[in-house]
Amino acid sequence: MQNATIARLFEQLADLLELDGANPFRVRAYRNAARKIESLADEVGGLIESGVKLTKLEGIGKDLAAKIETIVETGVLPQLEEMREKFPPDVMKMLQLPGIGPKKVAVLVGELGVETLSDLKEAAQNGQVAALSGFGKKTEQTILENVDEVKDAEQRYYLADAKAEADAVVADLLELDSVEKATVAGSCRRLKETVGDLDVLAVAADSAVVMDRLAENPVVVKVLARGDTKQRVRLASGIELDLRVVPRESYGAAMQYFTGSKEHNIVTRRMAQERGLKLNEYGLFRDDEYVAGETEEDVYAELGLPWVPPELRENRREFEWAAENAFPQLIERDDLLGDLHMHTTATDGTASIAEMAEAAKTRGLEYVAITDHSKRVAMANGLDADRLREHWENVRKANDEVDGIEILCGIECDILEDATLDLPDDVLAEADWVVAVLHYGLKQPREKITERLLNAIRNPHVHAIGHPTGRLLLKRPGASVGFDDVYKACADEGVFLEINAHPSRLDLDDVHAAAAKEHGIPIVIDSDAHSVDGFDVLTYGVYQARRAGLSREDVANTRPLGEFRAMLKTS
Repeated sequence: MQNATIARLFEQLADLLELDGANPFRVRAYRNAARKIESLADEVGGLIESGVKLTKLEGIGKDLAAKIETIVETGVLPQLEEMREKFPPDVMKMLQLPGIGPKKVAVLVGELGVETLSDLKEAAQNGQVAALSGFGKKTEQTILENVDEVKDAEQRYYLADAKAEADAVVADLLELDSVEKATVAGSCRRLKETVGDLDVLAVAADSAVVMDRLAENPVVVKVLARGDTKQRVRLASGIELDLRVVPRESYGAAMQYFTGSKEHNIVTRRMAQERGLKLNEYGLFRDDEYVAGETEEDVYAELGLPWVPPELRENRREFEWAAENAFPQLIERDDLLGDLHMHTTATDGTASIAEMAEAAKTRGLEYVAITDHSKRVAMANGLDADRLREHWENVRKANDEVDGIEILCGIECDILEDATLDLPDDVLAEADWVVAVLHYGLKQPREKITERLLNAIRNPHVHAIGHPTGRLLLKRPGASVGFDDVYKACADEGVFLEINAHPSRLDLDDVHAAAAKEHGIPIVIDSDAHSVDGFDVLTYGVYQARRAGLSREDVANTRPLGEFRAMLKTS
């Protein structure tokens, strides 16, 4: 049971309790517990196993500790299940709408009787939402602008959460002596940034034993369906998982089929047909004669193709690369030598400069840039010119004191709504590294957003554009960007583009990262870490880069610091 999953369960309970009108102190206790658990460097399950008393953690009393232990042991928070029964399923989805918290959802449900997102959309279209006390036209318009996206996003989960659960299920199945193989398939295997459900394939002597094992797994809260070789379950997070037990001779074909994507498989089936073959999840056949299917390599070879990395199976360039036997050598996590986007206690981080550097060093990094917020982000205690210069003195001091890693003076500088930068040029000129970002005004017209980005790119002191669209997956769409102009400007000016590795961002997406590569623009993969354990998300940035077909050479911070510095534009 991952800390993030436990924290999410407490957040959901707090939301439903607030929606139900519970004592505000009780609600706050659950929210504080969620934040505390998510920020822990160690997994809660490991702490319990090692005998650590959870009550020793700040803000965790006996009641909360008991609930955490229950979640770790059973995968379920009973109080949450009870609260879920009190409200229609779409009520939780309404909480994903920007600016719509539990109190407003309670009014929508109580006064308008809405139970589904479709009900809410209809009420907003009819002007009923604006007429409610405390809502108004602006809130109504926000609902109309975002309700369809929330509907589209329903039943989708961050890759980071889904993959952790799927990997845990597979590891547990492999503990059985009767299980020969077990692997994650589907969009999770293709490392898509969000996942709708999970697929696991297994080869086993007795399918019933495998299904019993899955049903008994603590992360499984309900068995939804069960047949002779297929079982569907719901996990504690809410995501549903299909387990299929397949014969050894069909394993490779089933992996190819259930990994997808649909678009990729349409092409492979057509290629099979052109060779007088039939391809399905059971194998590759000529009439009724079995030709291949035990391994994916065998299936692809019979189609005249090399094995295709799952991340690339989207019917983009993989068949072109396969025909030329020229697949890129996809980047690996260990290729990263630097991280150029992180925060400390100077703004909204939870660790000091030295602590962040030491944590980065333990992850195999050789250099970091400390990039606390500029003053526009007042809610994060953003830095003005004087505070920033003082902060950089502390960065330089830490660089002298911490051995084995170089610490650069950086800044995450906001691109303001009027297209100027949040700090003057004479300050930015003193930085080792400037990453310019959009945080506000993301709904401005495409032309204005593009103008803001181009002005930043053309500034002689800006080295990279961070999380270029500003999107938050499953929560907030990104700004509308004129990427063709941005690509040209970055290529002309020598400015990098970032893949922000945080699982809720993964911005650039894989399509735009691939396009940046075509324009010769170096990518940087950064953690945006706000704590010492925040560097672990770099793995997901690497996954995104792999889906874009990026190799080590396409990513600037795979280079030693001297080579990296040589790539930076000079003002």
